[in-house]
Amino acid sequence: MSKPVQIIDLFSGPGGLGEGFSSCMQTDGSRAYEISVSIEKDSAAHKTLRLRAFLRQFSEFPPEYYSWISGKHDCPDWKKLYPREWNAAENEAVCAELGKAETTALLSERISETNRTAGDRTLLIGGPPCQAYSLAGRSRNAGIEDYRPKDDERNFLYREYCRVLNELSPAVFVMENVKGMLSSSVEGLAIFEQVLSDLQTAGPGYRLMSLSANIQPGDHPEPKDFVIRAEDHGVPQARHRVIIVGIRSDIDAGSAPRLRRRNTKAQVKDMLTGLPRLRSGLSRRDDEYAWYDAVVDAIEAVGQVTREYPGENFRSFQDELDRVEERLLATSQMGRTNHARKPLSRKLQPELAAFLDDPNLIGVSGHETRGHMPSDLARYLYAACFAKAEGLSPRAHQFPDILAPNHKNWKTGKFNDRFRVQVGNAPASTVTSHISKDGHYFIHPDPTQCRSLTVREAARLQTFPDNYHFMGNRTEQFVQVGNAVPPFLARQIAEALLPVFSDLV
Repeated sequence: MSKPVQIIDLFSGPGGLGEGFSSCMQTDGSRAYEISVSIEKDSAAHKTLRLRAFLRQFSEFPPEYYSWISGKHDCPDWKKLYPREWNAAENEAVCAELGKAETTALLSERISETNRTAGDRTLLIGGPPCQAYSLAGRSRNAGIEDYRPKDDERNFLYREYCRVLNELSPAVFVMENVKGMLSSSVEGLAIFEQVLSDLQTAGPGYRLMSLSANIQPGDHPEPKDFVIRAEDHGVPQARHRVIIVGIRSDIDAGSAPRLRRRNTKAQVKDMLTGLPRLRSGLSRRDDEYAWYDAVVDAIEAVGQVTREYPGENFRSFQDELDRVEERLLATSQMGRTNHARKPLSRKLQPELAAFLDDPNLIGVSGHETRGHMPSDLARYLYAACFAKAEGLSPRAHQFPDILAPNHKNWKTGKFNDRFRVQVGNAPASTVTSHISKDGHYFIHPDPTQCRSLTVREAARLQTFPDNYHFMGNRTEQFVQVGNAVPPFLARQIAEALLPVFSDLV
């Protein structure tokens, strides 16, 4: 048995990347990696991170935890119940902003301790915030008067990652970011080229590796070679992210680490199996009785779509609408939250199912719907029925005029995916923090439920285990889920890198 690789985790979010590495085991069943310290500045995400660090202190989670997340009891006083484990979690998960003097001092102390105890078995992971690199973020910034990219500190947060890389000099590092980083520039300077140069020359120097491209030693990877397509690796989501791996130049890593490509893709409908059906609510009003009436109105509005129907399978569309009407009373009585949990789909790959499952669970958290405007219920209903009939989510021009929102640019293409159904027999579209806004991009594939996804359903699509609880209010939870690295993908990265550490002490 080798001693665990010690991890410094920066810009940790709710811990998706760290969860994947922490779940990677050695052949004797012991952890292959341990987190020495994780840093996150957002208060809600940090509380999630600290809770998970606390739970990792146990070989089996405390029974009070399962009772709490199943809705049976309020959150226990963990510090009072388990003071040693809680203190260890507070030592591991730190709420702090990288780049601040006090954070730098704390990190320096922890880096010295890690290097002293771990030797060469060290790893740096993290994903500097991506708002300034993402296409959506750049579009928003372009609309800000007097916005100057060179003055936006978010464009250069990766330099704090490089500063820690210099100080720690780990055997390996993993940096994750959005695909938009490849095309981002500041005053004509390509950001990604600068990032690669700074990473390569950090500390004693690093060989940069792609986990997906077939690149031979000595070759120079192209920017596109660093893009990982999550759906190719068992994640039920078309999530394409830049992942750069660096191995210290003095380490002979043997063959380059690679992620195994999977032949079958996980589908949305299988990922949502086992979570109870729920109805949505209505925005800004008591919906105990009004929801039923609102959906009746929605069915009537959608039912007017006949000659305007833009698809090829109107009969199937009408059958779906009829099914919604038949089940409406039962649906309206289901309520908006349910902690129950049935078995996962048997169609899931065994490895993924085992990663998500926990036989000790008596219920799940975060399975609560939000409220929608009555006019949006009709659009959700139409879109979900269309997706069932046609096998794809309708674009803006495929919405009949009676259901089109009052946007003057609605059919120009700018709002093509404004109402997007997560089609059941395919991987989901990219789960992003925008899911916290209104849910329009994340409509549930079952038309009878007429709603957007819950936090728990979004977390499933991100491959968070069902026993993973997100702290904060619902909006904060959605943001955490959308910003995270899928833990199941992170676990595969951890496994691919483990041979690099086999001869290091």
